[in-house]
Amino acid sequence: MDRIAVISDIHGNLPALEAVLEDINSRHVAKIYCLGDLIGKGPSSDLAVDVVQRTCDKVIKGNWDDFVSKTSEFEAVHWHQAKLGPERMTYLSQLPFGIEWYMSGRLIRLFHASPRSEYERIQPWDSEERRLSLFESSEHFEQAGLSDVAGYGDVHNAYVQNIAGRTLFNTGSVGNPLEIPQASYAILEGCLDSKELASFSIQLVRVPYDIELAIQQAVDDGMPDLEAYVRELRTGQYRGKKG
Repeated sequence: MDRIAVISDIHGNLPALEAVLEDINSRHVAKIYCLGDLIGKGPSSDLAVDVVQRTCDKVIKGNWDDFVSKTSEFEAVHWHQAKLGPERMTYLSQLPFGIEWYMSGRLIRLFHASPRSEYERIQPWDSEERRLSLFESSEHFEQAGLSDVAGYGDVHNAYVQNIAGRTLFNTGSVGNPLEIPQASYAILEGCLDSKELASFSIQLVRVPYDIELAIQQAVDDGMPDLEAYVRELRTGQYRGKKG
């Protein structure tokens, strides 16, 4: 059986990324796919990009990776752009949209937020119709029709759901989880590049990491939006949530 680790939403949090990569290595998982948002909200976007380039077999573009490479009016974006430098920003701008392949007879399709856009946000509690749309294809993919397995990042909520005979999963976030304050990633296990039906599994993995070190790095770097970032790391509560 083959195993692939799927990580996403690192958001410049180096201690979380290092803890996840150590956990993946300890499990002897040979391949790593990254579903984007390597950069921002945390302070180490530059280092996160460098580590992902070295360690991941495939990397796709997230919404942060997309808009940070463009002109912006926001101070926080300017701060991350300065940290990244032109070469890394070019790398991020050229990342592909998605990944698809067969594993244990199942067509698997991975993307950052939806098969249509890096910006279309679909939560695990959204309507069944919206969640079913995540199995659809688009001009970004070679294979037409519905996938058997769809996986994404973006919402920072790790879950697995079976919907109408198909499997939907979210990796959660490595560097900015918004339910449990521990880094999250997924492991897919099956027969790689095989169209013959065989056993297949998805495992969600939680990895504790040094949250206070991640916060101290942000403090030391004078990162903007620090208070909201600290709250999210310590509590797993989204900064935009009311109450």
